[in-house]
Amino acid sequence: MPELLSAPLVVEFPFTRSLGPVQSAFLTGLRERTVLGVRTSDGKVLVPPVEYDPATAEEIRDLVEVGATGTVTTWAWNPGPRRGQPLTTPFAWVLVKLDGADTALLHVLDAPGPDDVRSGLRVRIRWAEERTGAITDIAYFEPDDTEPDDTEPAAHVTGHSGVFDDAVTGIVTPARLDYTYSPGRAQSGYINALAGRKTVGERCPSCRKVYVPPRGACPTCGVATSEQVEVGPRGTVTTYCIVNIKAAHTANLGIEVPYVYAHIALDGADLALHGRIGGIPYDQVRMGLRVEPVWTSSSRHPDHYRPTGEPDADYDQYKELL
Repeated sequence: MPELLSAPLVVEFPFTRSLGPVQSAFLTGLRERTVLGVRTSDGKVLVPPVEYDPATAEEIRDLVEVGATGTVTTWAWNPGPRRGQPLTTPFAWVLVKLDGADTALLHVLDAPGPDDVRSGLRVRIRWAEERTGAITDIAYFEPDDTEPDDTEPAAHVTGHSGVFDDAVTGIVTPARLDYTYSPGRAQSGYINALAGRKTVGERCPSCRKVYVPPRGACPTCGVATSEQVEVGPRGTVTTYCIVNIKAAHTANLGIEVPYVYAHIALDGADLALHGRIGGIPYDQVRMGLRVEPVWTSSSRHPDHYRPTGEPDADYDQYKELL
């Protein structure tokens, strides 16, 4: 039985967002230990605030300050915190309706165990010691022994201008997905062939096209593929782009901008794969350029492709692979 391949993979990028006046006031308020909501046309107070009324779609700017205490409306226990979560010890995810608010805020509750959490539990904000203008300025919620005030919600609400010194105007949030990838039969064959510095595709039994990398089925005919075909190693640049922005993964590999990333139709393949072009100035890369793979001692796939010195391929030879 063939070995089952798997590998841990990470997709990660920083998400940058500029803030409008409502979100700017909300996050700057957290930095100043102030929780702001927004009042809708029918008098409801929304926390966190939004910029448009969810009922009427009208723009809303009537900011109000609500309390730092509230009531848990619902919760879920997290026995095993993960990387990047607010607490490193077991905690509860909670929806908290702060005093004066009509909606609930999602955050975490620091509690000894699930038996200490319940809907209706009174809680209060524990502010972070260092605050920057982010939702994490609320470090967590903790149980509070005060009784809820049954007076009108408006009694807990104070109008606020939303004006602060040095307002937060943008945020950068790291987005990350960790997962384990297990390739199927077709891709396992492709990966195993790369270990021997060979590139294989699979031929469709119907249209006879060879697809690289193989997926186990023909994307055109929809029939299963199993016949392996070795392609390349040489190929032709079909299209390309010049990269001028340095990314973290290329910087770690010592790749300097500008560089060229291209679609390359390997000889014998009916689908172009992508790869970096090296060994030639970026402004001399062109469609039809004949290239060959360059391997490094530790690479699991070609490090880059370089010119072979052959004459450029005729356009008619690769126009169907653009």
